[in-house]
Amino acid sequence: MNTTNIAIVIPAHNEALTISKCLASVQTAIEQLPSTITATVLVVLDSCSDDTLTLVKHAGVDYLCCDYRCVGQVRDLGIRHAIASGATWLACTDADSLVTADWLTQQIAHINHQPTAMICGVVSVDDWAHLTPQTRKDYIAHYQDKMGHRHIHGANLSFSSAAYLAVGGFAALPCHEDVDLVKKFEKQNFAITWSNRVRVITSSRLQARAAEGFAAFLANLETSNSQ
Repeated sequence: MNTTNIAIVIPAHNEALTISKCLASVQTAIEQLPSTITATVLVVLDSCSDDTLTLVKHAGVDYLCCDYRCVGQVRDLGIRHAIASGATWLACTDADSLVTADWLTQQIAHINHQPTAMICGVVSVDDWAHLTPQTRKDYIAHYQDKMGHRHIHGANLSFSSAAYLAVGGFAALPCHEDVDLVKKFEKQNFAITWSNRVRVITSSRLQARAAEGFAAFLANLETSNSQ
């Protein structure tokens, strides 16, 4: 498995409040990599009307702009651009998330131990303070924070460029594009590693960017516990 050229691709739609911290965490993760591996960051700004672009420019990372309002299309645009630029391994996260310092080195460790075409990582919730205790309890009861889990998060998904192209990439879906991609990998029998060593800390906000994404999942739990 060739992982000498990693690209981290981040979709963003009006994420001025979180993008700088996200990019800082990614930079910290890049700094942990050995010198034999290069890593670049690409932010794909989708229909942004706030200061996200200004902050991305200030961070000095590459970016693309589009007007899709469709996260599947946004991710695919970024991934294909990165592959055309030489990326052999793609790591996806979200602009409202923070990757851990060992996010990339853990991916490399998995690949070196047992070659894999995709790694599905886990997420930790950043703050429970504004949610009911029952929502946290229900979430923890549902979530399998262990090796071999079966959770799928676009905020923590990585894969080889060759396998991505072979399955046709992210579909133009407004949500669940990550689940759809994993199913494509499974259908073509690509090896998938389900890891809780590859971790991302994600926002507990309830204002969903995607109608059926992670924020919507938390919001549904909160609503059911508030009734």
